[in-house]
Amino acid sequence: MDHYDSQQTNDYMQPEEDWDRDLLLDPAWEKQQRKTFTAWCNSHLRKAGTQIENIEEDFRDGLKLMLLLEVISGERLAKPERGKMRVHKISNVNKALDFIASKGVKLVSIGAEEIVDGNVKMTLGMIWTIILRFAIQDISVEETSAKEGLLLWCQRKTAPYKNVNIQNFHISWKDGLGFCALIHRHRPELIDYGKLRKDDPLTNLNTAFDVAEKYLDIPKMLDAEDIVGTARPDEKAIMTYVSSFYHAFSGAQKAETAANRICKVLAVNQENEQLMEDYEKLASDLLEWIRRTIPWLENRVPENTMHAMQQKLEDFRDYRRLHKPPKVQEKCQLEINFNTLQTKLRLSNRPAFMPSEGRMVSDINNAWGCLEQVEKGYEEWLLNEIRRLERLDHLAEKFRQKASIHEAWTDGKEAMLRQKDYETATLSEIKALLKKHEAFESDLAAHQDRVEQIAAIAQELNELDYYDSPSVNARCQKICDQWDNLGALTQKRREALERTEKLLETIDQLYLEYAKRAAPFNNWMEGAMEDLQDTFIVHTIEEIQGLTTAHEQFKATLPDADKERLAILGIHNEVSKIVQTYHVNMAGTNPYTTITPQEINGKWDHVRQLVPRRDQALTEEHARQQHNERLRKQFGAQANVIGPWIQTKMEEIGRISIEMHGTLEDQLSHLRQYEKSIVNYKPKIDQLEGDHQLIQEALIFDNKHTNYTMEHIRVGWEQLLTTIARTINEVENQILTRDAKGISQEQMSEFRASFNHFDRDHSGTLGPEEFKACLISLGYDIGNDPQGEAEFARIMSIVDPNRLGVVTFQAFIDFMSRETADTDTADQVMASFKILAGDKNYITVDELRRELPPDQAEYCIARMAPYTGPDAVPGALDYMSFSTALYGESDL
Repeated sequence: MDHYDSQQTNDYMQPEEDWDRDLLLDPAWEKQQRKTFTAWCNSHLRKAGTQIENIEEDFRDGLKLMLLLEVISGERLAKPERGKMRVHKISNVNKALDFIASKGVKLVSIGAEEIVDGNVKMTLGMIWTIILRFAIQDISVEETSAKEGLLLWCQRKTAPYKNVNIQNFHISWKDGLGFCALIHRHRPELIDYGKLRKDDPLTNLNTAFDVAEKYLDIPKMLDAEDIVGTARPDEKAIMTYVSSFYHAFSGAQKAETAANRICKVLAVNQENEQLMEDYEKLASDLLEWIRRTIPWLENRVPENTMHAMQQKLEDFRDYRRLHKPPKVQEKCQLEINFNTLQTKLRLSNRPAFMPSEGRMVSDINNAWGCLEQVEKGYEEWLLNEIRRLERLDHLAEKFRQKASIHEAWTDGKEAMLRQKDYETATLSEIKALLKKHEAFESDLAAHQDRVEQIAAIAQELNELDYYDSPSVNARCQKICDQWDNLGALTQKRREALERTEKLLETIDQLYLEYAKRAAPFNNWMEGAMEDLQDTFIVHTIEEIQGLTTAHEQFKATLPDADKERLAILGIHNEVSKIVQTYHVNMAGTNPYTTITPQEINGKWDHVRQLVPRRDQALTEEHARQQHNERLRKQFGAQANVIGPWIQTKMEEIGRISIEMHGTLEDQLSHLRQYEKSIVNYKPKIDQLEGDHQLIQEALIFDNKHTNYTMEHIRVGWEQLLTTIARTINEVENQILTRDAKGISQEQMSEFRASFNHFDRDHSGTLGPEEFKACLISLGYDIGNDPQGEAEFARIMSIVDPNRLGVVTFQAFIDFMSRETADTDTADQVMASFKILAGDKNYITVDELRRELPPDQAEYCIARMAPYTGPDAVPGALDYMSFSTALYGESDL
């Protein structure tokens, strides 16, 4: 802006700042400006790594607005406020507006508050001001600048192209060829211009936009559909987008400027003369068309039929749609050409153009005004006439439609109202019919308005002297008569339905009462029959007595039950009486129950038959239980004697086995006599077995008279016999041990006394500690050191080889007899081994076989280990192996 003074800037910006804000309210223009201005702003904001999405929202805080001005101006603005409050936003926007004003731009009616409030109109106006100042103002082409310079640049660039005539920044660009021509002029390799068609604007526009975005880095600021679908595209949006092409091709433009300047002077004169001739011809043709059209529009002779008036309207629509639009375009083009011509003459310092008399722009505007005034009056007259005829036709059609709808609705209604379907209906069906009838009455009331409307329309048609009034009146009268008849039938049917409902409700209440009393009574009878027929199983006299008592209580309820039966049957009889009295047609049985009086009587008779049978069965079972009780007592008396006897004998045997006195022979004799006395008790056991068999045959499973069962007696008896036999066997074994080992009677008594002393629980066995204490008491030296523990472990392995953890008296006697027995035989045998061995510590197998019988020799050889001394000889047996084989480790 350095070569422009402030006054020049203000002179240029003033007309552009007075932009028509009301036009921005046009949704199509506002949409185009939103998209174009947003894309233009983003093309610069992307350089700073950001962009906007909503032009009136994203500039409200002023931050991106200040950033945009910094990018396009290359200058730094004042530091913005970072707060979120309104005052901070207003401060930022004011800084941006102050910067714009500092560039010589006069802002009209644009304040920071409006931008912060998101005022779309003000925001778009502000962005347009910025675009004018920083994108368009500096454009200069052949001594013209800004808008005129940009338009002239476009005209120069597209002049060689067919079907391209750039006269403005709106409709001249609708077919898209202008954009394609600009691209092809500078970059012919990007577009095949020869394949483009003027009648395909969408393809042309999309081609130009896509190529510009892809190869020229010009963002897509317009939508092809918006441009084609708008009668007059937004001029500001087009200018903004075209300015991007100018800046993209500005380098090429400078190269062409010089050549164009040479041709300019010659071309201007030719163009001006041609424009003058075109204006004169176009003005004459347009005035002639206006003079022919006005008389046609002044013809106000009305037609008698709707069809004729509609034809007149169609002719007028053809005039508005087909004939007038080209003339509007011609008029617009005439004004454009005149203004363009005057501008060119003024720029070329040539005198202004003066058209022929009567062909001035003002003359054409006056004639056009007369045309539109006549046209408006003609249109009003046509519409009024059509409304008048339409009113009559509409009323007649409305009458026919409402009458047809009403007649269709009433069709079959009288037959429906005369039905007597309620005579065979159930209560639920009657209630449904009443609900249905109530709905019909509501529907009938709703149709009252339609009947009144039909009568009102008929009256209006009569007042307007409708040609077919007689038929309308006849149809209306028929509808009214039918309506009155429907009302009477409706009332009559309601009364019949309500009367039937009342009767059926009474019957239903009786049915319900019958069901409520019949169901529990029927359940009682079924339960009674089940109980009376139930096969009972009892095991005691008390149980049968309980059943007998319950049966007697049941029989006591029979009189009351019979009264309830008669009351239930009385309810059913009352229903039958109502049906006969009022001639009610019952459609079915009781809906609340399937129990009939016949079933109640049948089950009652069955109950009465089952009662004596139950009496007999209880009597028989009572007698059987008395017999069983005698068997229980008989068995219990014997078992209560035998059971304790067996227990006593078991205890006595235990004492005998522990407290044995006298010699072993005396003890054995005493035990055998004791055994004989036990065996002599066997007949009583057999008698008890007989009684038990009788109890089993009677299926008696418990006996309160005794705690003993036959199984207990049997087990006790068998244990008694086994115990006495085992005790006798132990004494016999003790005698054999005594005789074999040479133990005296005193020693045996001492062993028994010691064993019994440490058998503190009288179990007949000693635990390991008890056994150890017993050995110590008999003189064994068993210490608590490891050696003593090892010795005791060896002894336990002898007396308890099965590791049961107990030592019986027999095992104790065997061990003690072994320890005290005469060892001379062993000493003699070992002396004999030394004689055979001589000075050696071993004896050969051959020597052993020679000195001993074969079977004994082989026995020793099989049990002995070979000699393993330092002078070992194959097939030799050592002294230690021989001794161990014969007497075990205890003899070593």
